[in-house]
Parts: sequence; structure tokens; C-alpha cells
Amino acid sequence: MTLTDPRKKYPVISPPEQTQDNPGLDADMVPTADHGEDSYSGSGKLEGRKALITGGDSGIGAAVAIAYAREGADVAIAYLPSEEEDAKNIVRLIEDAGRTAVALPGNLESRQECFDTVDKAVSALGGIDILVNNAGRQIAHEDFLDITEEEYDKTIKTNIYAPFYLVQAAVPHMAPGSSIIFTSSIQAYEPSPHLVHYAATKAAMNNMSKGLSMALLGDKGIRVNAVAPGPIWTPLQPSHGQPVDKLVQFGQESEMGRAGQPAELAGAYVFLASEAASYVSGETLAVTGGAVTP
Repeated sequence: MTLTDPRKKYPVISPPEQTQDNPGLDADMVPTADHGEDSYSGSGKLEGRKALITGGDSGIGAAVAIAYAREGADVAIAYLPSEEEDAKNIVRLIEDAGRTAVALPGNLESRQECFDTVDKAVSALGGIDILVNNAGRQIAHEDFLDITEEEYDKTIKTNIYAPFYLVQAAVPHMAPGSSIIFTSSIQAYEPSPHLVHYAATKAAMNNMSKGLSMALLGDKGIRVNAVAPGPIWTPLQPSHGQPVDKLVQFGQESEMGRAGQPAELAGAYVFLASEAASYVSGETLAVTGGAVTP
């Protein structure tokens, strides 16, 4: 096997200044992101498993959905109705892998929608044993004082309320050996001044994953972990997730010298969901491009 210099596995991107309406589409990004469409090959690590991935239409969630399907899992993806174009592409890729794909458009800001989404996934898949809480809201504000009550509220509901309610809805359907995975962030440890509210939710999510591990592992045999990505090129970034002028050098200040691609996250989520991680719970796996976390 040929070794690859991780600094050069993907090119350094210098995206042009661009803006999309939040939450953004993979299809409209310049340059496009790599979700492992042409590179990820499975080996049966998740054969027969049933997964629900929120935000599974694009970015990290899309890469995880592709990898899970190619590892043998049936996959339901939850996403906002405005992301239908991206979702159709991921559904096609899941089905191309020979697995069942379930599309679940909706807005997870309400408790009822979270429970309805899980119920639909369970009904369509015949159960659930992997929950990936990946959907997130990230809106940059140059001045902390400009964060409105509405923006703060929507960020909290999307990033904290929804994962909590989704776990409450999913756990009664989960058998021992099931896995719950949260998408936290390097922002939980190194908050950016223009993402104060988002960073706070990611720190809370990180803590929530550890608390739920303590609550669910001994009592129910369900493992709970988190992944903390660094600067990854996803639709969050050009849809007001970063100041426009910062996009042109996005990720270049990382220790790798480049932004990460969603495909580089897939293996972490596969590992945490698989039997290879049977003794791993309460862990946050950092995929940060070299940034050191506690």
C-alpha cells in the first residue's frame, strides 16, 4: 500500500467569495466537496445495521451516509425540504450500494418533528441501531452584539434541542450494541469570535454525548460518542457559516495547511458505529487536521 502525505491528499482550496442562502447546497458549492463518492469502498463493517443520519443530504452527513451504505447498512437521512436536490443524490448513492434508502424531509427544531422523524425511520427501516446527530446550524456574526434572539434560539434548537429529543425518541427502539454519535466541533475547544453561539452549542453537545454515555451504557448497553471535526469544506461554510472574506483561505491555517473534505470524516463515524469500537463510549474523536484537543 502506497503511503500518502496527509498534507497533500487533497488540494489546498481557495474558494472564490460566494454566498448561499442557509443551509446551502453541495450542488452549488465552488469548488465541490468530496464525500467519498468515487473513493470509499466498504468491507461489511455495518452489515445489516439500520442508521438514521440527520443532515445526511450534504457535507459530513452525506459522506457518512455513503460510507454506511457501502459498509452494509440501510440508511435514513433527515434534512430540510430546501435541501431536496442534495438529498436525491445521496438517496441514489445509497441505493446504488444495494441498500435501502429513506428520505425524511422536515425541520427538527420541534420536539414533535424529532419524534416523528425517528418513528418514520423505524417504520421504513424496520428498526434503528445507529443514530448520527449531525445536522447543525452555523451562522457567522462579525460582532457578537448582532446575534439576534431569533438566531440564537434557532441555533440552540437545531444544535442542542434536536439531538436531545432524537435520542429520547430513538433509545426505546435500540437494542444493546446500538450506537449514538454526535457531530461536535473543534469550536467546542477553540471557539472563533464570529461563532460564539455556535461554538457554545458544540461544547454543550460534546458534554451531552458524555453524559448520555454514562446514562445509557451501563443501563442499556448503548454506546454514545462524538466526532469533533476541524475546518471541513461543507455547505455550512458558504451559506453564512464563515465571513465571506475568510472563505478564500478556508482551512489553510490548520496544521495540515488545508481544509478537510467530508470523505475524511467517514472512517471515524464507521469506526464508532462498528463492532471495532465495542469498548469505546464517552469518547470524542477529533478529526481536526492536526489541532490538539484536550
